[in-house]
Amino acid sequence: MDQIKTFRERRLRLLSQMQQGVAIIATSPLRLRNRDAFYPYRFDSYFYYLTGFYEPEAVLVVICENSQAKAEQILFCREKNEEREIWDGFRYGPDAAREAFGFDAAYPITKLDEWLPKLLENQPTIYAMLGQDATWDTRLISWIKQVREKVRGGVSAPHEVRDICHILDEMRLFKSEEELSLMRHAAKISAGAHCRAMQKTQPGMYEYEIEAELLHEFRRLGSQAPAYSPIVAGGANACVLHYIENKAQLQSGDLLLIDAGCEFNGYAADITRTFPVDSKFTPVQKDIYQLVLSAQMAAIAVVQPGNTWDMPHQAALQVLAQGFIDLGLCQGSVDSVIQSEDYKRFYMHRTGHWLGLDVHDAGEYKQNGQWRCLSPGMTLTVEPGCYIRPADNVPQHFWNIGVRIEDDVAVTAVGHEVLTIDVPKTVAEIEELTQ
Repeated sequence: MDQIKTFRERRLRLLSQMQQGVAIIATSPLRLRNRDAFYPYRFDSYFYYLTGFYEPEAVLVVICENSQAKAEQILFCREKNEEREIWDGFRYGPDAAREAFGFDAAYPITKLDEWLPKLLENQPTIYAMLGQDATWDTRLISWIKQVREKVRGGVSAPHEVRDICHILDEMRLFKSEEELSLMRHAAKISAGAHCRAMQKTQPGMYEYEIEAELLHEFRRLGSQAPAYSPIVAGGANACVLHYIENKAQLQSGDLLLIDAGCEFNGYAADITRTFPVDSKFTPVQKDIYQLVLSAQMAAIAVVQPGNTWDMPHQAALQVLAQGFIDLGLCQGSVDSVIQSEDYKRFYMHRTGHWLGLDVHDAGEYKQNGQWRCLSPGMTLTVEPGCYIRPADNVPQHFWNIGVRIEDDVAVTAVGHEVLTIDVPKTVAEIEELTQ
């Protein structure tokens, strides 16, 4: 990826949407973990999408005055500091950052409060990320107030503040070929980690030992970090949708649900597989697993350009509802089970979400109150499941079975591409790999 060209083109696309005004986008702050230890730093996805700049303490300012010919792209970032670089590592500094990332100008971040009121003078509109950080919102208001104090001197202040996320969400929703290439690589690394975990799992091991295998493979293959906290859930823990304790011992006869994906150069993978701890599905586990797999295949099949976002979910629901009836978990017709939402006792979430720089990525799911149509470049997860907790009206042989199968799917011009195809998911493939 030609970083100067790619990120500058994104900023130009933003300018074309703005028409006139000033956009201000800050990256994520460093966050204290305890005393003088910080959490591992991760940039803000919106900021990174427009800049490619990964250092903390940075702000992008984009100014558009009626036409892109008068546009200006400015970065505020940390200055070079040899003493701090001894402790914390390399810093670009404004001059090198301007050159490396294709900005028109770059200034020290310490000058932000001095420069911003000046840059906002005589601008009608501010585009900013609102409501995400109260401190940042207060700072923005203070800059506007400073401009208003000059009104009697002939300076006009911005009269409108717009949420820039609406524009950027739509841009981020459609992945370029460069972005898809990064997502394929994240998927490949994550697939290798899942295969390693399947092969290493044995009864008596602890969930955290399997998590360690995943993290080992992520880093060994070049991922910078997990895209989210891995779920490694054995037995009944698989029925807790966001289980992340990962501390229980794995028992023979149980299933193990792993929901884990890595991040590579900012882009996430998101994969879930469920498999037997001792390599062999029991008959009832196999029935539930095959049902979820059939639902997933039905959902993936309708990931096609022109179909709506909701169609994969509805396809999965049809299969699951019929399966729940066939297994005696629900009664009535498929339509009645869906209409009454009786299926939600065993399947309580939707079938997917957008995927990209964030695991639950940016983008609207509806337009004008209607589910939006799928289009090439959109990338989503497809992840039906079945979670059966103990209950008086549920046969005991189903208790504590939790199954989810999740893949990452990109919409193409002629259909779809399953990015995570390298992870086995048929019963035969899983039993062979886990022997």
